[in-house]
Amino acid sequence: MKLRLGVTAAVLATTALTATTLPVTPARAGAPPSSPVALTGPATVTVTTYDGTLYGDLGINLIARDSAFEVRTHRPTWTSPITAEWLSPSGPKALPPQTRWDALDDFIVFAIKRPSDGKLLRTRHLDVCLNQWNTQRTRPDAPLRSRYPTGCPYNPFTIGSVQGIEEGWVTNVEAGDESLRLAPGTYDMVARIGRPYIDALGIDAADAVRRYKLVVRKETDGEVVKRSTLPGQGARAQGDGDVVTPLEPGSKPRKARAGAPTDAVPDLRALPAFGMRLSGDGRYLRFSANVWNAGNGPMVVDGFRRGTTDVMDAYQVFVDSDGNQTGYQQVGTMIWHTAPSHNHWHFKDFARYTLLRADKTEVVVSRKESFCLANTDAVDYTVEGADWKPENTDLHTSCGDRGSISLREVLSAGSGDTYDQFRAGQAFRVDNLPNGDYYIAVEANPNRNLVESNTSNNRALRKVRLSGTPTNRRVTFYKVGLVDDHGYGGEEEGH
Repeated sequence: MKLRLGVTAAVLATTALTATTLPVTPARAGAPPSSPVALTGPATVTVTTYDGTLYGDLGINLIARDSAFEVRTHRPTWTSPITAEWLSPSGPKALPPQTRWDALDDFIVFAIKRPSDGKLLRTRHLDVCLNQWNTQRTRPDAPLRSRYPTGCPYNPFTIGSVQGIEEGWVTNVEAGDESLRLAPGTYDMVARIGRPYIDALGIDAADAVRRYKLVVRKETDGEVVKRSTLPGQGARAQGDGDVVTPLEPGSKPRKARAGAPTDAVPDLRALPAFGMRLSGDGRYLRFSANVWNAGNGPMVVDGFRRGTTDVMDAYQVFVDSDGNQTGYQQVGTMIWHTAPSHNHWHFKDFARYTLLRADKTEVVVSRKESFCLANTDAVDYTVEGADWKPENTDLHTSCGDRGSISLREVLSAGSGDTYDQFRAGQAFRVDNLPNGDYYIAVEANPNRNLVESNTSNNRALRKVRLSGTPTNRRVTFYKVGLVDDHGYGGEEEGH
């Protein structure tokens, strides 16, 4: 297994977060279990202010001392509420009901007071994602590598998520926002874990609250304050990161098929379309779509270029649960796609989009017929074999460039690939269609060329309605169960 030390090393070397000032906590052999998670940090934290807005780390840190602190959220159907449970050493324990995937609701509350008279100046309820990018070891006998993702999913159609802090690790919680404004000075800061979580987790009173000094100083001219951001979650980022995929493509196979899948097989499924809107001239219905892998193994597709042409022969590579290749099968081709917002290699026949009438007969087929596989969304990290840290999360690392002679595209177990509605091909022409109800159908593996464990669950439908006049066309959409995707993906109206 490959050790991924780069992220942690970079954080330790470049950031001045309060976690780096914490004392090393030795393992307490034979000691009774402590709180599963605790607030921790230094006695004084310094931040800067510019035009009244705070910049920097507010000093809110969470530590898992004696065992990993892991929380899983899940929704079995679109009509089911989101449930959360803590995986305690003695078994799963229910946590308060949740309303979102990207954080634990009201996990921390903090207050800022004036030291001279104790007057309350500011208070905030924080929805906390445990999978922060700045997470560090606090002692040398802690696990060398954190198993948990570096970010939380925010696609409203997420099915299951995993958050956690590794044993002996501390994670820094981003707590600032533009509305948190303070003048230069020294303040009393009080951070508390929410009472429902204290009760559910059995957190000791001393671990559930932290009091410290917050020093706010004016930012000097030319000073640069770097704010942290999460890469790769829910976006087809086109970065220049040097990411190495775990399986390097080899030379082109000498025959079309060899071997077979064993104990790790992908299962492609589609999420309902989202982000529906009409183009400015009303001619096209645009939408976003996601195909994800619910299987217990990755979908691995290798491409090998045909000389100097813009075509690659594509092979699905079968990989067992230990990461060893057990076979391959030719599954089609990849092409160099020059359309605007693409300009990279695409695998053909991965998905198909169709617009259906109210009786579910086909009326329009999208012109989009090729795709680059990338792990843009954590759709369900609770499935067996889910990869919590997929590596090909952006187009630069997944889709190659014009000079590529071979490449590998991977859709890891538990992850999905979103194509946003602004990309070429993510649309149906509808100006020549009558008003009424329609369905957007997103189908994975439409020609069944790819080998997967189940092909009966490949299609998802989303009901929409066209209305208005030829010069003032409108689109509205119907909810899917309890999922509220208003404001996600740039859609227009819903009901």
